[in-house]
Amino acid sequence: MLDPNVDQLVFLADGATKLVVQMPDGSEQVLAFHFAGDMVHVPHREGDRLQLVALDDCRAISFPANAFLDAAEKEPEVLRTILARSLLALQRSRNKAIRLGRKAAQERIADFLLAMAERIGIPDGTDIRIDLPMSRRDIGNSLGLTIETVSRQFTELRDSHLIATSGRSLVWLHDLDGLAVRAGQIASQKVETENCATSNKDLASPTMVG
Repeated sequence: MLDPNVDQLVFLADGATKLVVQMPDGSEQVLAFHFAGDMVHVPHREGDRLQLVALDDCRAISFPANAFLDAAEKEPEVLRTILARSLLALQRSRNKAIRLGRKAAQERIADFLLAMAERIGIPDGTDIRIDLPMSRRDIGNSLGLTIETVSRQFTELRDSHLIATSGRSLVWLHDLDGLAVRAGQIASQKVETENCATSNKDLASPTMVG
């Protein structure tokens, strides 16, 4: 339980959480997902509205933010770590703002999967395997989509052989470049040009037989 009277820093040692805000109508809005190694700042002014909710078994440590930062002033390496984590969190927030402001439904889902691959993905042969701890409803809430739209976009990506799924949580990413195109991160022409250049290079490099 977080102290509602002071700003808190929460270090997530293990597991996954979602940071949600309670809206005036009683609904909740998912602001972010956090995973092992993340540090989350929870301001006390929002303490009655913000909640850090476990998505699976978690181990977390909370500190009064000001007291922790005062102590960290004596440890430059700790301060550098906090700054690096803060800048990374800021970049993720900017990326999410772009995702919500400019991207269509499939772009949002593809972009989300690529972000999850970067954060919690595990190499599995030629694929990247992701064990998503959040529900489809949570994904949709975070991305401003209905659960029906999320499910439909997963199906379309699966039918395009860009991903495979098993149950509610397991996802395999087959084609990161293809997903990046669907996410609007790179142009399809660029991927085709790179593939063509690779093919031409292969053709120009015959195997020498001694």
